[in-house]
Amino acid sequence: MRISRGVAVGVAVAVSASLTLAGCSKKNNGSGGSSGGGGPKVAFVPKVQGIPYFEAMNKGGKKAAKDLGAQWIYKGPTTADPGAQTDIVKSLLQQRVDVLAVAPNDPDSMPPILRDAKDQGVHPMTSDTDAPNSTREVFVNQATPEGISKALTDTLMKKTDGKGKYAIVSCGQTAENLNSWIKEQKKYTAEKYPDAKIVDIVYAGEDEAKAVSMAKDLMNAHPDLKGLVGECTTSAPGVAKAVHEAGKTGKVATTGVGTPKSMKPYLEDGSSAGAVLWNVEALGYLTVWAGKQVSEGKKFKKTNRVSDELPAVKYFPDRKELLLGDPLLITKDNADDYDY
Repeated sequence: MRISRGVAVGVAVAVSASLTLAGCSKKNNGSGGSSGGGGPKVAFVPKVQGIPYFEAMNKGGKKAAKDLGAQWIYKGPTTADPGAQTDIVKSLLQQRVDVLAVAPNDPDSMPPILRDAKDQGVHPMTSDTDAPNSTREVFVNQATPEGISKALTDTLMKKTDGKGKYAIVSCGQTAENLNSWIKEQKKYTAEKYPDAKIVDIVYAGEDEAKAVSMAKDLMNAHPDLKGLVGECTTSAPGVAKAVHEAGKTGKVATTGVGTPKSMKPYLEDGSSAGAVLWNVEALGYLTVWAGKQVSEGKKFKKTNRVSDELPAVKYFPDRKELLLGDPLLITKDNADDYDY
């Protein structure tokens, strides 16, 4: 796993030098299953299996299982479908796993099944995406909503002179993490950029082609649109591709929660102002570490040394949250620093 150089995101976000990223596409490479030796069985259910964002979490989880002495099970739906995800969670409970970590497509559908898990002696967790009203014992969070929203907004506003209309192409309409980022973007935009306005929010699921189509529709519906934000790792390249194909590079700015390989062409041709993400492999690593901690009845410290690459992971007991770190801005100058 590569380690990145520190990069500043706008004026608001400091970047940790230990961050690295995962790539993104819609291809399913069939990397489900289990790995590791003995130790507790830590199962992770992503929103969607097959897109490289979650495959990078899988890679980090495998490494952690080997390093820490755990068994890693990775299995998710092939589409961002809450029902299909619930079925997989139920099947994993039947396998008698020790820890069940989920990135919920719908946070409201998870509490009953996570409660069932706890009743059966399984330790419930969330990772990447939270179900805050559930019985989960810990949420492994990639970055704060405030940090992500500021990074996205500042990156876009730098290209639009802090004014004008912009729209958001998100993914799952019920995704807790995405919705929390959007909520903060609305607040931050109104406070810091009063001459800017979010005029529309649409949802493309985890479908890049749909994100391209929706972004083009938004530009047609709002001829004076100045910017587009892709809120997830499939819609970020989608909005940039839409601007490129519409011949509006330099006229409509874009940014998003994107990954180096998927964003590189658009960063180089100017269709994207920058991509915001975090250490995705390390998020998988931290998920296994947290699962092993809870399975062994160990309490989290205020600051936790997880590994040489994660020497100071903060824990917030009031919200039962482990925080990976700060967002990172990917530009044309550092996109080649990553394998993803």
